[in-house]
Amino acid sequence: MVKVGVIGANGYGGVELLRLLKQHPLVSVEKVISHSTQGCKLTEQYPHLNDVFEMTLEKIDIEEIASNVDLLFFATPSGVSKEIIPPFLERKVKCIDLSGDFRLKDGLLYEKWYKNTQAKNELLQNATYGLTELFRSEIKNGHLIANPGCYPTATILGVYPALKAKWIDQKSIIIDGKSGISGAGRNASIGNIFAEINENMKAYKIGLHQHIPEIEQLLNVISGEEARISFTTHLVPMTRGIMCTIYGDLKVTISTQKMIDLYKETYKDEYFVRIRSANEWPATKEVTGSNFCDIGLRVDERTNRLVIVSVIDNLVKGAAGQAIQNMNVINAWHEKTGLANVPLYP
Repeated sequence: MVKVGVIGANGYGGVELLRLLKQHPLVSVEKVISHSTQGCKLTEQYPHLNDVFEMTLEKIDIEEIASNVDLLFFATPSGVSKEIIPPFLERKVKCIDLSGDFRLKDGLLYEKWYKNTQAKNELLQNATYGLTELFRSEIKNGHLIANPGCYPTATILGVYPALKAKWIDQKSIIIDGKSGISGAGRNASIGNIFAEINENMKAYKIGLHQHIPEIEQLLNVISGEEARISFTTHLVPMTRGIMCTIYGDLKVTISTQKMIDLYKETYKDEYFVRIRSANEWPATKEVTGSNFCDIGLRVDERTNRLVIVSVIDNLVKGAAGQAIQNMNVINAWHEKTGLANVPLYP
């Protein structure tokens, strides 16, 4: 059994990690840590964990934690993990970070978009970006995994095959993103209360979202060309889910079916990526509670533009599920281990 701990176990990402780790046959959860709610029982924060996780949230004690775990998940706000991960790495504890602290190789970009000081450059360069389907071989030997953001996961999986084949113009990519309210975290704010969200939809962080440089960084890696995207995010009245509708001008003349064939061939060995048939479009409800990314495609022959619809559960494939998928890769376990649950429906 691999012994794991969760730092930031009191947030939505942390509790989702616990839900999924509970059904994992090859791990034991040894430590649940929270700076803000240390000393509280998990069940005080989340009563649904009664008789499931009867554990108390602990403070961060590096020596005590490192001596009891093999791997740590960091479900902390951005700006936290970069300060506390280094001593764990020094003690040979493998770390999977769900925040944005190690995703950007250019620390100055992090400072610009996250409004915080960057991590040490050596750590940034040694961190492995954890989009499992694209960087599996690197993740296998990684010690510090930078788990991708939810929007970048849906976007990059959605655009990767067409971009890799050089069938779309990278400079033309436009992303229309929509997220459920759990993506904003558990802390209360006026913009997140029921009266503000219910029967409402609103755009936010237009041109300022911190996932913009992360997406562009990945597009650059895939195509070898500099990317500049248009990315608009929206908050919609649902709890879970990400939908990214992506548009790109085609560089070739091709049918929808040929595009679908390309995607199915690209992802033929990827259990967690499902490509829909022609005229079938994925919905967020169809991946809820699961680690799947579902993708629908259409070539608009009138405009010679590709339309991609990519959906994930922001708390699973967009956070905790992908983190566990990466843990499975690190340990040479089957990637489905602990993650083969069927989506919740309705």
